[in-house]
Amino acid sequence: MTTTALHTARLRLTPYTPADEEDFVGLFQDASVVRWMGEGLQTEAEDRALFGRIFSKVYAQELFDVWAVRHDGRYVGHAEIKQSASVGGQEIVYALVATAWGRGFGTEIARALTRYGFDTLGLPEVHATVAAGNTASLALLDRTGYRHVRDITEDDGSITWVLTCAASHGS
Repeated sequence: MTTTALHTARLRLTPYTPADEEDFVGLFQDASVVRWMGEGLQTEAEDRALFGRIFSKVYAQELFDVWAVRHDGRYVGHAEIKQSASVGGQEIVYALVATAWGRGFGTEIARALTRYGFDTLGLPEVHATVAAGNTASLALLDRTGYRHVRDITEDDGSITWVLTCAASHGS
């Protein structure tokens, strides 16, 4: 599996290059962006190490697809699709810089990743996980054809929704 570029009407999803490190770290150092993601805000050193692993591990071992997202040539976010034990299949993950919120980019990314899962990876369904309180992402995925299938209770007691989009329903 070699990550190939994806295109939407306004966005270009391309494999990361080493020159993207500052943009990547800036995205993941923004507390408003990572509020709903994984472990939340990490140290800058941890985010730089994560960026390095995209090349030393993810791309080198062809583990999964991960992209830098650009609009008019400028970095606006991150996207990936990867195997996830918590959902029992392939999960889409995306994040946008705060200045790109509210412009429909998240919907374009979700649709592009979902189509990629169906058309390129041949998946019968694609999944997403979203914190129950993240109403904006839940509404976006609902519009994209994802449906709530179950809850995961996290170690801290919070609830994460598992959402699934079946190939027959498409995005």
